[in-house]
Amino acid sequence: MHREAALAPLAYAAERAIQRRAAPQPLHPTATADDLRRRFCVDLPEAPQNALDVVAELAQAAEPGLVGNTDGNFYAWVMGGSSPVGVAADWLTAAWGQNAAIYQTAPAAAIAEEAVSAWLLDLLDLPRDASVGLVTGATMAAFVGLAAARTEVLSRAGHNFEKYGLQGAPQIKAFMSCDAHATNVVALRHIGLGEENIELLPADTEGRISPEALSRALAAHQGPKIIIAQAGHINSGAFEDFQAIAAIAKRYDAWVHIDGAFGLWARVLAEKASLTRGLELADSWSVDGHKWLQIPYDSGFAIVRHQQAHRRAMDVTASYLNSDAADGRNPTHYAPELSRRARGFAAWAVLKSLGRSGVRSLIARHCSAAEQVANHLRHLPGLRVMNNVCLNQIALATVPGAPQDTIAHLAHMLNATGTLFVRPAIWQGTEILRLSIISHATDESAATKLIETITECWNQLDLDQRSGAF
Repeated sequence: MHREAALAPLAYAAERAIQRRAAPQPLHPTATADDLRRRFCVDLPEAPQNALDVVAELAQAAEPGLVGNTDGNFYAWVMGGSSPVGVAADWLTAAWGQNAAIYQTAPAAAIAEEAVSAWLLDLLDLPRDASVGLVTGATMAAFVGLAAARTEVLSRAGHNFEKYGLQGAPQIKAFMSCDAHATNVVALRHIGLGEENIELLPADTEGRISPEALSRALAAHQGPKIIIAQAGHINSGAFEDFQAIAAIAKRYDAWVHIDGAFGLWARVLAEKASLTRGLELADSWSVDGHKWLQIPYDSGFAIVRHQQAHRRAMDVTASYLNSDAADGRNPTHYAPELSRRARGFAAWAVLKSLGRSGVRSLIARHCSAAEQVANHLRHLPGLRVMNNVCLNQIALATVPGAPQDTIAHLAHMLNATGTLFVRPAIWQGTEILRLSIISHATDESAATKLIETITECWNQLDLDQRSGAF
C-alpha cells in the first residue's frame, strides 16, 4: 500500500496531462500575475505534505497561467507544440531519472544520443563526421559552436586558449547582420566577447548580410575572425548567400557559424535547395529540436564540423568520471553540462516516429500554409506582407500613412476572439504582426481559419477607423 501511495502522483499527472491534451484549452492565460502569485507564492510548509495533493495543487495553480502553444492556432512566436510521442518519451525520461553525463552513468542515454546525432547529420545532409551536442536549445547550441570557434581561431593565431584563456589573446572579431537574432550576441558574451569584438554589418530588407560589406569588414581586421550567418531570419525567414559567405571566409581564414534555429530544417526539402545551397560549407550550426521537430522543451543541437575543436571547448575530465574502451560516447564531451537530462530519448522517439518522410511533410506543410496565408492577406486593402515568404514566417504591416498602432489594434482584436494567439513586434522600425506557422497541430484548416479571422478583424478595424470609432 505504501508503494501504491508513492506512485499515485505519477498516475494522477498522466491522467491530468492526457485530459488536457484531449480537450480544447484556452489559448490565452485566464489568470493575472497577482492571481498566480496567490496560488504559488505561499509560505513554505514546515511539515511534509501529501505528494498526491501537492501534484494536484500544482496543476490547479499552473493551468490558468498556461499559454496555448500546443494548439494549432498559436502563431505568436517560433515555439513548436511538443508532440504527444515526444511528451510520452519525456515522461519516461523523467521517470527513469538518468544523469546523461557520461556513458557509464547512463549507457542507454549515451547510445540514444549516438543514434540521434547520426540521424540528424543524415537528414540535414551535413558532414557525417561532424560532432553533435544535445543541449537546451539554439541559444546554448550557438554557445557551443562559438566556443569551439573561439578556441580554434585563437589556435590558428598561435594562442593557447586552454592554457591562457583570453589573457593576452589577439582580438577576435565576430561579424554578423545588424538584424541577426539577439541570442547570437548573448552567446558571444558567454564566450567572453563584448561589444568591441562584434561588428554588425548592414542588412538588406530581408535581414541578410551583404557579402560585399562582409568582405570589406574582414579585410580590415587582421586578427582571428568568426562569421555568424542566418538560416531562417526570425521575422522574414530569409537565408544568407552561404556560398558567397563560405568563399569569403576561406579567403580570410574565418570560422562560419550558422544560426539555423528553425530554418536549418529547410535543408530536408528538395524544393528549398536554392535557399540552403552552400550551408554545408560552414564550420558549425545551431538548431532547435523543440521548434519544428516538436520535441518537448529543453532540446537543441550544436553541430560542429571539427570534432577536436568541439571537444577542446566542452570536454570535462576528472578521475571519477570513469571510462572504458568499450564505452559509447560521453555526452559531456559535446555539451557544457555535467549533470544533465537524458535529452536523447525524446529526440530519438520523435525522429523515429516521424521518419524521413514525416519530417519532410511537416516542414513542407507549414511552408505551404505560410504561402497560402500570405497570398490571401496581401490582397487586403491597406495591409501588406513585408517579407518574401520563403519559409514559414509572415510579417504583416500596414501601408504607409496608416494610423499609428493599427497593427497593435489588429493584434488585440485577433486575440480577443479567443481563437488565435498572436503578438505584434517591431522590425526595421516598422510595427508588424509576425505569424509563425510551426506547430504540429497547424494544418490546412487552421490556415484557412487564420485567413478568415484576420480578414474579418481587418475589415472591422477599417470600418472603425472610417467611422471614427478608432
